Amino acid sequence: MKRDIKLMLSLPIFSWALYDFSNTIFSANIVTLFFPQFVTEQLGTDPVTEQISSTWIAYSASIAALLLIVLSPVYGVYIDRTNRKKKWVVIFSIVVFLCTFCMGYIYKNPVEGTFHGVPITFLIIIILFTIAKFMYNSSLVFYDAMMPDLTAKEHYSVISGFGVALGYMGTLFGVISIMMFVGTKDAGETFIPTAILFLLFSLPLFMFTSDKKRQSVKQKSMSTGYKEIIETYQLAKTKPAIYIFLIVYFFLNDALATAISMMQPYATTVVGFTSDQFIMIFMVATVFSIIGAFVFGYIAKHIGSLKALHYVGLVLMIALILASLPLPKESFYICAILFGIAMGSIWVISRTLIIELSPPEHVGQFFGLFSMSGKLSAVLGPFIYGTITLLLKDYGPLASRIAILSLFIMALLAYVLHFKVIKAVQEV
Repeated sequence: MKRDIKLMLSLPIFSWALYDFSNTIFSANIVTLFFPQFVTEQLGTDPVTEQISSTWIAYSASIAALLLIVLSPVYGVYIDRTNRKKKWVVIFSIVVFLCTFCMGYIYKNPVEGTFHGVPITFLIIIILFTIAKFMYNSSLVFYDAMMPDLTAKEHYSVISGFGVALGYMGTLFGVISIMMFVGTKDAGETFIPTAILFLLFSLPLFMFTSDKKRQSVKQKSMSTGYKEIIETYQLAKTKPAIYIFLIVYFFLNDALATAISMMQPYATTVVGFTSDQFIMIFMVATVFSIIGAFVFGYIAKHIGSLKALHYVGLVLMIALILASLPLPKESFYICAILFGIAMGSIWVISRTLIIELSPPEHVGQFFGLFSMSGKLSAVLGPFIYGTITLLLKDYGPLASRIAILSLFIMALLAYVLHFKVIKAVQEV
């Protein structure tokens, strides 16, 4: 234990892990809380425009995810060829900072005029957010790849867990800081302080980490990344258990990630919470995501990861059903708790299952396909949700309730398909 603590507190590793702290400040404050609040403040003045605001939020998330899907295979090949990771974490992070800062600047210094009836200031902030979210996601590809340069393989789980723990702390720190020093009544006022906090806690990585020099490797063309994904997919089709599990994860992650990204507009425009009340809901969900990660890690250890994932699916489906019903708004706290448990546990168990189901010699390849499955679901889920709220906008809150039920259908499909994973494993 003492050795692990000494390792975690060493300057390069602590500086690297602090980036988890900083990027969750951006993710929580901008992606989950205050950008959706900003959109609903700007557009959500009646039941119809409230649904249109959900569409804007969902589509911007889909576009950012789609850009990442297109470029992430190129990122992987570039990392393999050059081992230059820190440089791009720095570049992407600075762009995230600048875009987020400019969102706040434009908000305080609005541009006059409209474009097809939409205020130009609003459009600029939407575009800046989409760029910031894409750059943020891109930075994480390179950030995660820095781990092998920091320590030996046997210590990966220790420093990875340390980073995740700091990440959860960053979520709470970022939200509490804004509440104390800026307030949450005006979402646009939170953009610049969040940008500064993000940059501040990113600086240790910029200054105290470095990439190891790599010996010359065989040069690959940038198209190699796409070819490897296709080859891994074809390999997966010959392994029924892992192949079906990837589909299961696609739908589970689709439902969960979309629910998380749309939680703020749904809770405020449909359920009826104020923005301040939703922040408390979000913090409850965050706390229970930590609990869920630990509890389901323990459950998976004793009953197996496959059975544990079934329970996670049930928890998520119950949360989605409860969220879609016109119940007293206090019941939404139960939904937040269940979402938090599912959020914390699904990624813990899924990563374990990839290792358990993959052939040992192909674990790395299947982790790449696993990551791609998550990215694809991050495009499809918000797109479907946003399209439903757009097409049914005239029905007001009912549009969002139907959109939430579409996520339940995805989770149900994953739950049913998971029986096939269990069967495939038993037949091996």
